[in-house]
Amino acid sequence: MLPTDLTDPIYADADKAREFLEAVRWPDGAYCPHCGGTADDVTRMAGNAHRAGLFQCKACQKQFTVTVGTLYERSHIPLHKWLLATHLHCASEKGMSAHQLMRVLGLGSYRTAWFMAHRIREGMKPARPAPLGGIGTIVEADTTYTGGTEKTKHRNRRTAGNVGGKGNATRPYAC
Repeated sequence: MLPTDLTDPIYADADKAREFLEAVRWPDGAYCPHCGGTADDVTRMAGNAHRAGLFQCKACQKQFTVTVGTLYERSHIPLHKWLLATHLHCASEKGMSAHQLMRVLGLGSYRTAWFMAHRIREGMKPARPAPLGGIGTIVEADTTYTGGTEKTKHRNRRTAGNVGGKGNATRPYAC
C-alpha cells in the first residue's frame, strides 16, 4: 500500500503525505468519521484561517482531518514522518527499534520514537485475537496442583504428614 521507493514525495512533504492518505482512505470522497456523513455532507475548509486538510460535516457540524480514527491521530509529529516510520517498521523483517527510528527519522527524543513505535505496533495487531486453540474449538488441560508445598507454608498453616503434593487440592482446569 505504501510506496517502496523511499525518495517518494510522500516521505518528505507533509502535504503530499496528507493527499496520499486521503486518496487511500477515501477513494470515493471524504466521509465524516463522527457520524458517518457521506461525501455530499462534507465540506473542505479553505482559506488562511483553516489548516490544510480540514473538513467539516454539515450533518453533525464537527471538523475532522484524514487522521481522525487512525494511529496518526492527535500527534504533533508530521504526517510524512509517520508514513516513513510505518513503512520502515513494516518493511523490516524483525521490526525496528525506537533508537533506530530516532536516528533514521531525525527525531529529537527517544520518547517520541518510542511512542511512534508502540502506536505502529498497536495498529498492526489483529482487531480481535483468536481464543486459545482457535474459534469454536475445545481446549483440554490436565489437572493442576494448588496450594504450594508444606515446607513453603508458614509453620502454623502446615498439615502434619503432607509430603510433596499429597495435601494439595487437585482441580481440573476448565476454559
